[in-house]
Amino acid sequence: MAGATRLPIVFYVQSIQATSNCDHGLFLIAFKLHHFMDSYPTNKMNAASDKIPVLTQMIQQLIATPSISSVSPGFDQSNLAVITLLADWCESLGFKTEIQMLDNNKANLIATCGRGEGGLILSGHTDTVPYDEGKWQTDPFRLTESDNCFYGLGTADMKSFLAIALDAIQRIDLKHLTAPLILLATADEESSMSGAKALVTAGKPRARYAIIGEPTGMRPIRMHKGIFMEAIHLQGQSGHSSDPDLGINAMEGMHRVIRAILDWRQELQKLHINRAFAVPVPTINLGHIHGGDNPNRICAECELHIDLRPLPGMSIDELRAELYYRASQAIADSGLSLTTHPLFDGIPAMETPADAELVTAAEHLTGYSAEAVAFGTEAPYLQQLGNEVIVLGPGSIDQAHQPNEFLPLEQINPMLDLLEQFIIRYCMAR
Repeated sequence: MAGATRLPIVFYVQSIQATSNCDHGLFLIAFKLHHFMDSYPTNKMNAASDKIPVLTQMIQQLIATPSISSVSPGFDQSNLAVITLLADWCESLGFKTEIQMLDNNKANLIATCGRGEGGLILSGHTDTVPYDEGKWQTDPFRLTESDNCFYGLGTADMKSFLAIALDAIQRIDLKHLTAPLILLATADEESSMSGAKALVTAGKPRARYAIIGEPTGMRPIRMHKGIFMEAIHLQGQSGHSSDPDLGINAMEGMHRVIRAILDWRQELQKLHINRAFAVPVPTINLGHIHGGDNPNRICAECELHIDLRPLPGMSIDELRAELYYRASQAIADSGLSLTTHPLFDGIPAMETPADAELVTAAEHLTGYSAEAVAFGTEAPYLQQLGNEVIVLGPGSIDQAHQPNEFLPLEQINPMLDLLEQFIIRYCMAR
């Protein structure tokens, strides 16, 4: 059979992909034929571009399946349809799939091929943020190719990575795996991190290495800051504004709390500095304040919302406790009562050592030194499971969470090649 042509098969697959109304079952046939072509005993296709039609179809279906997660119930949606798509595709490649249901009608997918110790996790979240209706130049749920880019909600952040990972996986002869290869797809990364937290509770998946495909411009990330958000509420006493002694002004008390927080911020930024970050210090942002109801009434209640982003090595629990202590001290003997509550429980900071195997391998394969970013990911949760983690994916975080999100097509083939090399390195005997 050496040298036999495969043109009829290629034409059949591409003709299916060209059908705009191709249903899910027909696409699975195309995907399986696509996988068969690479295992067929002829010369292997040597260009990722030959596979772009099937990959495009996968990205198209993921983008067309809404899976918005939001703390606002009016925007929040289930991700089960996306999980089902991915599970079907994984099973067609011979993966064993586990759908881990969450309490909110959402789910994680853990798809595993191969056995043994170690191995590699390719991880991505299935949810997107809400979109700004009327501000998109294209339909956010329809994959649109223009100016050598794919446009659509989730193209960069980060549904495309899951499709690219699957396409890279099908280039591998999975019969030769010597360690587990795991595709992990999670829920609610953009809101509560409930998917990642459920994984930690369940104690899986465990491998040795994990790559989270957030958009990093294909540069490896080994550190990111943490984040938590807190509400500080002061309760005073209303009264007629003509006589301050008739009440206890919560807004004036909040002025003292703010001063204490800003002084604490200065202390933190003197004690904690990491030059790997563009902003090398922990930050505290005063993001929202509301108090009172009328100019001629003493303000009885006031609430402040803050965002704190710690560096690696700083504990969120300890910072929360210190925040409460500082705010309490600021209003001591004022007659005001203070309560705090989390607006967002938080994401811990993440750091993988600079000399870790996965970091040095990623630097070698990409040609870039590992960097640090300010945005949070699911990396610290995968670390808690014992995995060595980096963040590395196509696209730019600058395109995320805004209208007209896009993924440059020029990054797809290099990302396919990168993932194939990682799989060979960590899941196949060398």
